[in-house]
Amino acid sequence: MTLNNTGSFPLVSGHPSLDLVNTQLVRRGIRHDLLVRPDDLTAWLDVLNMKESLPSLKHEPSVITEEALNKVKHFRGVVRDMYERLADGQEVTRSWIRLMEECIANAPLSYHFIDGRLVPVPLGSDVDAVLSLVALDALQLLGAGELAYLHRCSNPECVLLYVDRSGRRKWCSMKICGNRIKVARNQAKKDHHQGM
Repeated sequence: MTLNNTGSFPLVSGHPSLDLVNTQLVRRGIRHDLLVRPDDLTAWLDVLNMKESLPSLKHEPSVITEEALNKVKHFRGVVRDMYERLADGQEVTRSWIRLMEECIANAPLSYHFIDGRLVPVPLGSDVDAVLSLVALDALQLLGAGELAYLHRCSNPECVLLYVDRSGRRKWCSMKICGNRIKVARNQAKKDHHQGM
C-alpha cells in the first residue's frame, strides 16, 4: 500500500475507480472512511493529480461541497459493491455498466493535449467531472479485462482491493498487510518455542 504525503490515502492501483473504492480501510480492526469532510475529497483529488491519475483535473480549481462529497461517496459505494462482487467471481451487471455510462454522459468528455499526451477532459460540474473520469476508468478496466484480475487483500481485516495479473499476489501491499502477517506468524513461532 502506498500512502500519500499526508499518510492517509492508500493508492494501490493508479486507477481512480479503484483508488476511490480504497478510500475506506480498516485500522486496528475499525473501518474508517477517509472521505469525511469536503476537504478530504479535495485532498484525495490533489493526491490523484500529483500521481497523474486524473491529469485533466489538474488545472481545474474546484470547490467541493457537502452535497458533492455525499454524491461521490454514494458513487463509491456502487463501484465498491460491484468490485467486491467481481473479486468474488461474480459477473458485472448491465445496470452497473449503464450507470457508469450515465455518469460519463453527465459530464461528456472532450480531449485536450496536456503535458505531451491526449487526456479526457469532462465538461460539466466539478463533481460530475470527477464521477465521469472515475466511471471512464472503471469501464476502461472492464473493457481491457483487468477487472477479471480484481482481488481482495488476503489479510482478513483489510478491505482494500487490487488488480493482480500474475496470480501470485496475496496482499494489497507487502509493506503493510504482508509484513503484518509475517510479523504475527514469526511472533507466534517465537511464543511457541518459548513455551516448550
